[in-house]
Amino acid sequence: MAAAPLYCVCRQPYDVSRFMIECDICKDWFHGSCVQVEEHHAVDIDVYHCPNCDVIHGPSLMKKRNNWHRHDYTEPDDGTKPVQAGTPVFVKELQTRTFASGEEIMMQMKGEQVTRRYLERHGFNYPIVVTEMEGLGLKLPAPTFSVKDVEQYVGGDKVIDVIDVARQADSKMKLSEFVKYYTNPHRPKVLNLISLEFSDTKMSELVEVPDVAQKMSWVENYWPDDSFFPKPFVQKYCLMGVKDSYTDFHIDFGGTSVWYHVLWGEKIFYLIKPTPTNLALYEAWSSSPNQSEVFFGDKVDKCYKCVVTQGTTLLIPTGWIHAVLTSQDCMAFGGNFLHNLNIGMQLRCYEMERRLKTPDLFKFPYFEAICWYVAKNLLETLKGEASCTFYINFQPTVLLWRYYIGLCAVLLFF
Repeated sequence: MAAAPLYCVCRQPYDVSRFMIECDICKDWFHGSCVQVEEHHAVDIDVYHCPNCDVIHGPSLMKKRNNWHRHDYTEPDDGTKPVQAGTPVFVKELQTRTFASGEEIMMQMKGEQVTRRYLERHGFNYPIVVTEMEGLGLKLPAPTFSVKDVEQYVGGDKVIDVIDVARQADSKMKLSEFVKYYTNPHRPKVLNLISLEFSDTKMSELVEVPDVAQKMSWVENYWPDDSFFPKPFVQKYCLMGVKDSYTDFHIDFGGTSVWYHVLWGEKIFYLIKPTPTNLALYEAWSSSPNQSEVFFGDKVDKCYKCVVTQGTTLLIPTGWIHAVLTSQDCMAFGGNFLHNLNIGMQLRCYEMERRLKTPDLFKFPYFEAICWYVAKNLLETLKGEASCTFYINFQPTVLLWRYYIGLCAVLLFF
């Protein structure tokens, strides 16, 4: 059997899990980590010279930036192409726009008021803002907690997904390299980290999610210990964004509800109510080839602006369409959870993901499995209730759960 070809200065076989770049002179391939080229920097290189070749031919040649309003900044700027989301021009224009005040739709509550019993009685249909955390059950590090502390607890070698905001493109890098970038006052581009789930790290011990999210979560309450599938970890995210980071309009995966807490810095949320009309418009916009050139907030009747400052917690219900701008360097914590209160909307969001052919990476892990676990639990509960009083006093609830079980069957088999 022929030996596998060896590459790079390390002379190792090809590894699909590691980013590599080809030298345009010698045509050999090199691991980015071996030649100090991050994946998000590689896109800026026009002609790459490896360490051996740049001794003879000089340093690599960089692409020329022709515009500041397009994801492909090498496109000629003839003034005819529209601004794309995330670019410096877009962010500057966004900050000058006028929006309806978030106070029109936000529920201002104290932490002790946000309970499962309250939401079961009154519903969870509008965003909730909490400025007094006492009683919320949320435990977090002190506001002095830094990105370097995150590296210490999570580990600098952890590979993370970062977003190049101006290009709205993902790339991978080590957490240590992101921290180095974050703490450098001279940042060549805007990078955003929003997908660091840390439940399986030492940092998990420093964070306890709000009681209401813990008690209502399907995963926490219905996921069996002996499940064939690994338990989804979606409850503890650390978000580290630099000034001008932007995430375009989206609905959280699987129609999950979400909690955010700004430890330090500030984030601005642009919120759109999930009416049938708005959801239909959102689906059409999401599948449009010029999605990045159209600001979705312009397509609906009202888009609300909510500024979330340091020490504030925001809870967003199922299906709400939202975009996020990081107006200053910021560290936030958050998490996602499925629950009983908005089942129909959760299923509708999941069905929309299927129609849009959303990649598995951006969907709720094992969504269908958790639906079955919940349906099985509810069915067993209903079968065990033989009291006529139960059926008289709780008939609407029984019908709701039967409706849900039927929806699960239709969804998963058809």
